[in-house]
Amino acid sequence: MAEEHGPPDESPFSGDVVERVRNAAESIRSQLRRVIVGQEEVTELLLISLFSRGHCLLEGAPGLAKTLLVSTLAKSLNLTFSRIQFTPDLMPADITGTEVIEENKSTGAREMRFIPGPIFTNVVLADEINRTPPKTQAALLEAMQEKQVTIGRMRHLIGEPFFVLATQNPIEQEGTYPLPEAQQDRFMIKALVRYPTFEEEVEVAQRTTTGGAVEVEAVLSPEEITSLQEVVRSVPVSDHVTRYAVALVRGTRVGEPEVTDFCRRSLSWGAGPRAVQFLILGGKARCLLDGRPCVSIEDIQALASPVLRHRLMLDFAAESEGVTPDDVVADLIKNTSTNPDRLSDDPRFRGVLAS
Repeated sequence: MAEEHGPPDESPFSGDVVERVRNAAESIRSQLRRVIVGQEEVTELLLISLFSRGHCLLEGAPGLAKTLLVSTLAKSLNLTFSRIQFTPDLMPADITGTEVIEENKSTGAREMRFIPGPIFTNVVLADEINRTPPKTQAALLEAMQEKQVTIGRMRHLIGEPFFVLATQNPIEQEGTYPLPEAQQDRFMIKALVRYPTFEEEVEVAQRTTTGGAVEVEAVLSPEEITSLQEVVRSVPVSDHVTRYAVALVRGTRVGEPEVTDFCRRSLSWGAGPRAVQFLILGGKARCLLDGRPCVSIEDIQALASPVLRHRLMLDFAAESEGVTPDDVVADLIKNTSTNPDRLSDDPRFRGVLAS
């Protein structure tokens, strides 16, 4: 864990505001625990995405309760919900909607009428998103970034709050299509869903082989969620924490002076400015969930892998050697200075890397 340098910024937040966010998060966790066993880290990342107004991508092998986790989260929120099962024959209009010619009963004239697709909801579960071709995956791009859909010459707005929570299987499996880089960049966080521990798997077996369904209650309204998102965006961030987040992201860009030798050997492409935005927003949500009123360097480091892992493109040699994006992020954290004096030496962050 990096040592914090310099006094933290004074926060205008009261303890009541911080406690309000923590209580809301704990209410959601309590509902998820009724159905989901373990997966605490994934749950935490989902909550960070929720309160940061970001989208989340869950990757893991089939049967690890990815879909169940997302659908249970949706049930714990008093929001409209749509599930889209991504298959090879799914078309873009099956997601966004389409225009049809319809006769106006009063005038007899024929008019174009837009029939909204399942994207027009608060929570979208994009199930097995990488089992459909990139053409259909791209139907989500405008909605995820602009919160609108353009059909013909008309723009159709999607209401707030709006989240895309997607699941995907590892690309090594049969019948999968790699997500395009632009699509991956729209996701704030990529969470890796791992196999349960021995004791967790025992509990799963005991829960799922007996009778009785568990009911999940809605604990937050749309207005409460929107209000909490505004609270998160108001969390103060000190200048050196912002500079540290920028230094981390710039350290992934091959050709920049602050790139480590390991990153230069391993990467063919790095992360863009959206990664900095998500690191800072995620840090704001994480500190409130942890009961703290301002962001620390530790928050940025804890979110570095979930925010960066799907934005880093490994070169062929690194992949053949078994290097992972998380290995690159670990090297980056190890070799990036947390000293605020060094981070402010140069606007291009020359010298931010620890010697």
